[in-house]
Amino acid sequence: MRPETRLLYEEPLVPGRSPETNRNSPPRVAYFYAAPMAYFYAALDMFGQQLRAGLAAAGVDASHVISSDRPTTLAFVKLQDGQASYSFFDENSAGRMVKAGQMPDLSAQVSALYFGGISLACQPGAEAYAALLAREGTTRAVMIDPNVRPAFINDAARYRARLNRMMAAADIIKISDEDLDWIVPSDLSLAQKAKSLLAPGPSLVILTKGRDGATGYLGGGDEVHVPSQRVTVVDTVGAGDTFNAGVLAALSDCGALDKGAIASLGPQKLARVLEFGAKVAAVTVARAGANPPWANEL
Repeated sequence: MRPETRLLYEEPLVPGRSPETNRNSPPRVAYFYAAPMAYFYAALDMFGQQLRAGLAAAGVDASHVISSDRPTTLAFVKLQDGQASYSFFDENSAGRMVKAGQMPDLSAQVSALYFGGISLACQPGAEAYAALLAREGTTRAVMIDPNVRPAFINDAARYRARLNRMMAAADIIKISDEDLDWIVPSDLSLAQKAKSLLAPGPSLVILTKGRDGATGYLGGGDEVHVPSQRVTVVDTVGAGDTFNAGVLAALSDCGALDKGAIASLGPQKLARVLEFGAKVAAVTVARAGANPPWANEL
């Protein structure tokens, strides 16, 4: 029987022991399992209600969603040959304006934490999420996908310092080639840059390069590359989120979603994890909308 995995997503994702969903997109890891639960700060406006309705339609338990009078973050997407560009409206939003004192005390059921996206760039939320990681991340598996959005970064030095602290506390860093060049601005190769992120403490760095696939770099020196699956690209929105969800789901499925197991991960198991991430991401990009696959489609 597949192990139960709880993934609690806000804008950082807070996974525990049964699947959950993401604040800004349709359910992802939840699609691969049953009885998912959602956790995030949701606005009471019409967009927040749409998020709740989408969760309910997907069979996601939203009983842990916290309501906020602030507005929902909005992202407008322009597609050009299937490639997405974004315009965000996030000022004073429910997710952005959360403070450290509003972060929950996590129960022992919560076994992993995920952080990423614009929530790591905007104040006061960014510091709140960093504080949550510092408080709760020492005994839980931690995954970070910086997903750098330079337009949101008002103080690059402060952002870099905070992000470097958070990445040093992570077990897994998933990073695109573009983000890696921004975070490590040097003449080093992408492989050398990725390996440099292992030095402060992470056990695994996953470098994604779109159609050129993904490479995992383990702390022990092993490297694993998996190709992307060849599909006709319709819409890239949600591809990275789906890949991340696939990685987390695959790690959980093989009993490796904890600090010790990630630190001792071998090349063969990592290959299976990356292949599953690539597989579910390929389904998402092959159809319109941020629409990840259900388990019965895999």
